[in-house]
Amino acid sequence: MLDDPLSGKLERYMDLLSARQNLVASNIANADTPGYRTQDIDFQAEFQHAMGGAPQTMRPDGLAVKNDGNNVSLDRESQLLSENAMRFSVASGLMRGRISALRAAIKEGA
Repeated sequence: MLDDPLSGKLERYMDLLSARQNLVASNIANADTPGYRTQDIDFQAEFQHAMGGAPQTMRPDGLAVKNDGNNVSLDRESQLLSENAMRFSVASGLMRGRISALRAAIKEGA
């Protein structure tokens, strides 16, 4: 993609958001699976490390466990979906702005 530090960070941020979206969707899909435990990404730590590869998942503490051992909270997962979508929208808007600025610079130089 773009070869500058900010664009690289935006791309990594969007990758993390995408990975989180997949985890949240998996949590929702397993809301009725006995023994299933919610998974998430330590989002801030992953972004600070900004390392390549797949983000490390973790199991959030403090979630209520149902009689069947499942601890998925549909309210929590719905909130995470909305939050994640908003963050992705902001990040993709910033990336579009970077690309537009680059295109304008190319047109001026041509």
